[in-house]
Amino acid sequence: GKEIKKALPKVDLVIEVLDARIPYSSANPMLANLRGNKPCIKILNKNDLADPEITSQWQSHLEQHKHIKTLALNSLQPEKIHQIPALCRKLLPEKKNNIKQIRTMIMGIPNVGKSTLINTLAGRSIAKTGNEPAVTKMQQRINLTDDIVLFDTPGMLWPKLTTAQVGYRLAMTGAIKDTAIDHADVAFFAAEYLLTHYPDYLQLRYLLDPLPDSELELLESIGKQRGCLGVRGLVDLDKVAKILLSEFRAGTLGLVSLELPDMVEQELAEQAIIDAEKAEKKAARSKHKSRHTTQS
Repeated sequence: GKEIKKALPKVDLVIEVLDARIPYSSANPMLANLRGNKPCIKILNKNDLADPEITSQWQSHLEQHKHIKTLALNSLQPEKIHQIPALCRKLLPEKKNNIKQIRTMIMGIPNVGKSTLINTLAGRSIAKTGNEPAVTKMQQRINLTDDIVLFDTPGMLWPKLTTAQVGYRLAMTGAIKDTAIDHADVAFFAAEYLLTHYPDYLQLRYLLDPLPDSELELLESIGKQRGCLGVRGLVDLDKVAKILLSEFRAGTLGLVSLELPDMVEQELAEQAIIDAEKAEKKAARSKHKSRHTTQS
């Protein structure tokens, strides 16, 4: 975070690489404040795994902000990726006849596909790629074209997630290391969401007719069908969780988006109420404490 904060004043434009399935959860919550009025291109990457209708909703939602443009793409569309330099120039018309290069900074959470994007843009292998979060370590300077220079930043997650749902969604897409999550927990979240929003995909993929009503029943049905049985023939939930998560991540389930603009707004509003109540209790406690110390 410190590196980005330090480097931001020196750049003209920010490119933020988001996961098209979770455009809010994969966005850095501090960027809007740090960026100020600097133009920003938000790349909704991996759009070949997301629900196209919801991706369009997100693009319209994000572009309501004056200085934001979006591009939905994936690593199999180099021609779309190569539109980025032209979009940078378009967002900075005042730089048109300037001798100085346009200075852009690219950022994104671990595993969002930022390195693959940089390598495609640069036409050579510069950034280390890999499915393990946190491969890029140091900030690099890359000359993209004669007039555009790109500063790469390490992929990282921020310490405080705005809501619990954000954590689950990041875990579902693989942005949080698998060693740091409880698979079964995340699978319950996934099962509940998919039962509500994509029941047809579940029915087709796991041949479940009728579809179970609860998350536990769903996971148990998948487990029985895939032979994830442990001791005494009981379903091994951890194994089922891994199957469900890997099939979601690979897009085998279908084109699934995990959040919508109005869904996120509602979650944030609910979280604000919880935070306010917590703050109120904390204030009451410290008031009570200070009264007691003065009395003693």
